[in-house]
Amino acid sequence: MILGKHVSIAGGLDKSLKRAAEIGCNSLQIFVKNPRGWKARDLSEAEVERFKANREKYNINPVVVHAAYLINLASPKEELWEKSISALKMELMRSARLGAEYLIFHPGSHTGSGLESGIKRIAEALNIILAETDAQLLDSTQILLENTAGAGSSIGQDFSEIKAILDQVEAPEKFGVCLDSCHAFAAKYELKDKSALEKLLLDIENQLGLSKLKVIHLNDSKYISGSKKDEHAHIGEGEIGKKAFAEMINHPKLKDLPFILETPCFDDQVDRDVILLKHLRN
Repeated sequence: MILGKHVSIAGGLDKSLKRAAEIGCNSLQIFVKNPRGWKARDLSEAEVERFKANREKYNINPVVVHAAYLINLASPKEELWEKSISALKMELMRSARLGAEYLIFHPGSHTGSGLESGIKRIAEALNIILAETDAQLLDSTQILLENTAGAGSSIGQDFSEIKAILDQVEAPEKFGVCLDSCHAFAAKYELKDKSALEKLLLDIENQLGLSKLKVIHLNDSKYISGSKKDEHAHIGEGEIGKKAFAEMINHPKLKDLPFILETPCFDDQVDRDVILLKHLRN
């Protein structure tokens, strides 16, 4: 089982790998900069080498990066849109230097300009990134679009919306998808029912092809299905429930994918979510 958690980079990027290993993970997700700011300090070669050395030491694979929350490729505001493009490009370069396999971002919010306009803006932004980025970077670190909970004007609660973005991208094969269980549940999929999981997978297959699915964010939900509210809970302690997660991690179409926890952190070195998921794995 490939199991990771989003862990802190406090004290240096290389420290994250040790934190993941200490709670029993063989994968991880990190930010490569402050996720709530635009600026980032330069990464030194020494930092990169320490990160790679610790990755080998703790046998962490794959490495997943989550992009900053400020990025909004769907924005109708030119300044924010351009800053978002530059920020995602920068995060891609940082991720590639570290050897990360995946860089995940939220598609964005159209903020009133309309779904069609927002989708077009995202696709245009991704095409600019394609044109301005060394092809080797995109080959080494794949950008993944994450499904959303559907609150407000966010784009990506329905996989047809992600398909509409990729249909307008010049090289859609360069991109993949991250599935977040809490987001899917909050949007519309009642994952407590096994048939809803099958419906979810069928929708992904029909809209994108399951081969596009590269990473799964495992998060329980504090709110009921269809709430459009994105607030994560510990596995088995939210509205989705333990049984549904057992179905997910053992599903023949999902079991070999990386599962990444984004649940709240515990105070000690023991992560009960990691222990529970390993127990639920067949």
